[in-house]
Amino acid sequence: MKSFTGSFIQECKMQLLAAKTDILNRVRNSRQEFATLDKAGGDEADQTMTLMAENDFLTAQSRMKELLLEIEFALARIQSGRFGICEETEEQIEIERLKALPWTRLSIEGAEIRESARRRFAR
Repeated sequence: MKSFTGSFIQECKMQLLAAKTDILNRVRNSRQEFATLDKAGGDEADQTMTLMAENDFLTAQSRMKELLLEIEFALARIQSGRFGICEETEEQIEIERLKALPWTRLSIEGAEIRESARRRFAR
């Protein structure tokens, strides 16, 4: 398998930086929206709706934090020269996969190996 070109890595870096900016904007916007929620009292239905909104907010924040970390790790791999190398197989990740998910750490084969191991140990 041939190695990645500098322009491909730069393209991925730009994608990662754009995704990072988007996520940071979404985090800021969702925090502002959450801050405007009326959390004071109300009847049981109002309190339930507030709790559900808080749960949705926390879940979304957690997911965005995880994705932001993956993006930061991918940017660090670009800096270190390890970008596009599967953590499981140590082989090059498929270009199509990196175009779709530039923060991925695993090739398709590596993802299958991890999933198989996860299922085996989940029993």
